[in-house]
This record gives sequence, C-alpha cells and structure tokens, in this order.
Amino acid sequence: MTGYVMFRKDRLGRRGGGVILYIKESIQAYEIKLEKEAECEEAVWCNIVTGNSTLTVGLVYRSPNISMEENEKIHNAIKEVSKRDCIIMGDFNHGHIQWTSLQSTGREDQEFLKLVQDSFLSQHVLEATRGENVLDIVLSSQKEFVDNVKICEPLGCSDHNQIHFIIKVKAERNRKIRYRKNFHKGRYKDMRNI
Repeated sequence: MTGYVMFRKDRLGRRGGGVILYIKESIQAYEIKLEKEAECEEAVWCNIVTGNSTLTVGLVYRSPNISMEENEKIHNAIKEVSKRDCIIMGDFNHGHIQWTSLQSTGREDQEFLKLVQDSFLSQHVLEATRGENVLDIVLSSQKEFVDNVKICEPLGCSDHNQIHFIIKVKAERNRKIRYRKNFHKGRYKDMRNI
C-alpha cells in the first residue's frame, strides 16, 4: 500500500495465511523479534517511536486447531510484550469468552482470560466480530491507548468484521533529511578569479 511500511510474517509450509501489519511511512517504526520461547509462527511485532519511549504493536493469528506448543508461545509473547507499553491485536479464536462479564467456558478460553487479567491488559472489543463470537480482539497495556472502537462490515470476502479504532499515542514522525546549499558561505571572490 502506497504511503505505508509493511511488516509481515507468512505462513510456512502452506499456501496462504500469515499476518501483515501496515504502519504509515511518516511514523518511525521498526520490526522486533521476541525471545525464542515467544516467537510465534503467525505473529509480527514492531516498535513505534513515541517521543522518549516506544509502543510495541503486535498482530497475532491463533488458529482454532493450534498445537499446545504454539499456544504456549503466544502466551509467552503476550507475557513478554505486556511488560512494556503495548497494543496487541488479532484473531485469537477464543469465542467463548464473555468480555463484558469476564467469564468463559472451556479450559483454553479460561487460561487466555487469566493471562489477559494477570498481564493487566485491557480488552477493547465487546461486540461480535464473526457471527455471534468475539474472535478478533484489541488488547492494550493502558486503557487510554485505544479509543473509538467501531465494528464495521467485513472487507471483501472475509467472514470477519473489520475493527476500526484510534491509537491515542503521539508518535515521532520520520524526518526526511534535506540537504541545502549554504550560499552565504560561498567563496565568491575565489570563484571569480578562476
């Protein structure tokens, strides 16, 4: 997409899939790698420069038939990233969590809900994103980071609704270096003698 920097991680060994995150090219951002035990197959992480600090932004896809090992890596990634200012978003496929009452059924959903609570993360999506379920969520380390969450119609042939929201953090803009000639320091007398 023109005007954006792309961060992506393709699904390995199969056609299609993976995650892709676009950030405006005017915002300073760079991709980061997490610890080996937190390096997920389908997740991408980057830091956005925000004045004197950074905001870690992550995009995660958690398959409904995920292996225990990969599920543990996602949990480790959330634990690692939640220790700093962060926004984590994606399709986590935890459809049995009632985010308004913070209740869940099923062992995996309960473990995930406990992880979110123990990591002191706020979950901002309270309406269904696919059918009757809230599968796509936005987590943040500070509630004020995310504002104006709207659930919109699916894009293209997707069966998931879009989530629009505002990140309320002042990011540093990329500064383009301009070189200008300093004409008032020219040695014009010497040039005339040539």
